Amino acid sequence: METTRLGVLISGRGSNMRAIVEACRGGRVPAAVAVVVSNKASAAGLEWAREQGIPTRVLPHRGHGSREEHDAAVVAALREHGVEWVCLAGYMRLLSADFVEAYPGRILNIHPSLLPAFPGLDAQRQALEYGVKVSGCTVHLVDAELDHGPIVVQRPVPVLEGDSVVTLSARILEQEHLAYPEALALLLGGGWGLEGRRVRLDVDPG
Repeated sequence: METTRLGVLISGRGSNMRAIVEACRGGRVPAAVAVVVSNKASAAGLEWAREQGIPTRVLPHRGHGSREEHDAAVVAALREHGVEWVCLAGYMRLLSADFVEAYPGRILNIHPSLLPAFPGLDAQRQALEYGVKVSGCTVHLVDAELDHGPIVVQRPVPVLEGDSVVTLSARILEQEHLAYPEALALLLGGGWGLEGRRVRLDVDPG
């Protein structure tokens, strides 16, 4: 099976990036991470990627023009490395419409809630404050709206008595590390298509 070239965008520790890299190298995902891009030079995940021999790029967004101009620079870096699919892994930037159009249907994001519940920042805190009994994580295709695109994989995580943002976040993160490679394997391993908002995985690729 042909290996797909992935570009991973991070803003911090990059633990989901690491899960993706390890899944690719372990043969669970038919892909390879071609480049890791961050909008923050201080992102801890960059050091790990460099230690693994993965090319990295730092493209700060502050003081570098409009969102569209910054996104154009990121897309140029991705194309320079032959990236076919983009994985947002803790990338704390809302993508412009131009970015989404550059990789239509080929951008994935992971969010620490069962979307459409609790989009945006502090999803775990939102879940606790609302009093839900089950939270989780969602891998979805990216469109021009925040945490909105079609859902590929969801994994539930029970909310326990006495949970804090820290404890709930840690258990959700464990499931994120499983959900992201699962979603990539599903989309890259065979035919899929969209039926309205529903991702269909039984579509003949021919």
